[in-house]
This record gives sequence, C-alpha cells and structure tokens, in this order.
Amino acid sequence: MIKNAFISVRVQDKKEKNSGSVEFQVFRFTNKIRRLTSHLELHRKDYLSQRGLRKILEKRQRLLAYLSKKNRVRYKELISKLNIRESKNR
Repeated sequence: MIKNAFISVRVQDKKEKNSGSVEFQVFRFTNKIRRLTSHLELHRKDYLSQRGLRKILEKRQRLLAYLSKKNRVRYKELISKLNIRESKNR
C-alpha cells in the first residue's frame, strides 16, 4: 500500500526503479521500525526483536546522516515525507 505508493512516486521522479537509493532504504527501514514497534507493544519481553529494532534504528540513523551531509534538500524532503522528526543536534 504505502510502499507501492512510495515506489511509484520515486519511479515517476527518476523514471526508473532505484531500490538501492538512500531514500528507498530509509523508507524500508522506517516501515520495519514501525512494524517492530507495534510488535513490541504486544510482546514486551521479546528481547531479540528489541535488539533487531536497535540495529535497524542505527542503520537508518547512519543513512540519514549520510544523506544530510551529501544533499540537505533531499534529506529535508525525506524527513517530511516519512514524518520522521529531526533531532535537535543536527
């Protein structure tokens, strides 16, 4: 649903499917984070899922830092599209 909408937006923007782009990777990590967060609300003691969530959060954080350094406009655009709040120390 949302994933297909995002892919179609990206395809229209670049006229090709680029699943290796930083934006697409951040989008996929964001979906995984949301899914794991809802899972952990039900299963509070699932420590392996908690570890996986932390690893995905770190990967997304590194990708966002990279995008912020390389292209600030694309970074701001992605933050607003995905409704991710920007931290104050950047």
